[in-house]
Amino acid sequence: MIKYTGFKDRPHEERQLRFQTECREGHADIAFVGTGTNLQLNFESNAWSDKPEDRIPTREFVDFERESGKVHLKSQFILNGVCVVWRGWVDLNRLDGVGCLYYDSERAEVEDAVLREQIEQYNRRLREFEERQRQYREQQERRAEAEAEVVEALLCISEEHKS
Repeated sequence: MIKYTGFKDRPHEERQLRFQTECREGHADIAFVGTGTNLQLNFESNAWSDKPEDRIPTREFVDFERESGKVHLKSQFILNGVCVVWRGWVDLNRLDGVGCLYYDSERAEVEDAVLREQIEQYNRRLREFEERQRQYREQQERRAEAEAEVVEALLCISEEHKS
């Protein structure tokens, strides 16, 4: 069992109107009654995109037409590091309904690929940094050896002039 949790201090009729408005805008606050788990859901067709024009609520995510008196909702997000899909419906009069969370294997594969690429980029940059550090240390060692040779040569010249 789920409930709409927004605007609890407002009259029921106003809450009904605000819930419908929020759904059309692409978001709503929903709670699982049994566990008290509150979720701020986004009902956007491409919630992962950074572009605002991609993040619009479509009928797949907000459907007022499937059943009279109800809105069917879908939301994709990451919950505690796990890609999930929330699906449910809410009675437009009572502002309660049913919702479930499902593992989103497709999105998990995409997120895993993104993570692996980020790790590879990090490792590549780390290897480049370590290579630059190694080259710098070798250069410093060569410079120190050259300076030592110069000092040794000067000492030899100095010793020769004393003789």
